[in-house]
Amino acid sequence: MDAPYHRLLVADFPACFGFYAAALPPLTGAALVRGAPEGPYAAWDLAGRTVLALFDRGRLATAVGTAALPAAPAAAQDGAMLVLRVDDVERALAHCLEHGGAPVTGPADRPEWGPGLRTAHLRDPEGRLIELQSY
Repeated sequence: MDAPYHRLLVADFPACFGFYAAALPPLTGAALVRGAPEGPYAAWDLAGRTVLALFDRGRLATAVGTAALPAAPAAAQDGAMLVLRVDDVERALAHCLEHGGAPVTGPADRPEWGPGLRTAHLRDPEGRLIELQSY
């Protein structure tokens, strides 16, 4: 049995696949073990455990009977965030931005969040919030 993991439901599979295929290996050590840019599924594992998976949102909506609902909610605050612990926040942020990420906040020390914590925030190609952190 595999341990629980995060699966992102994506509308633009090729763009999201390209971003995570470029970002996950150097930032987390996870390797692509299943999937391809055309989708509909991809997964990256580390030490035999899935770290993150992508699945085509339209395919899941059809499978669970929600295809007639809107694909995107009205504007709202973020409800979830992917957090990646990295050695160098500045270098990781630059790498992610080179591969399709969009900047939100630059690198900043966050002692009020934890001793030695440094973060930066960005969005993936579909707007999901990602925090890069080191401590």
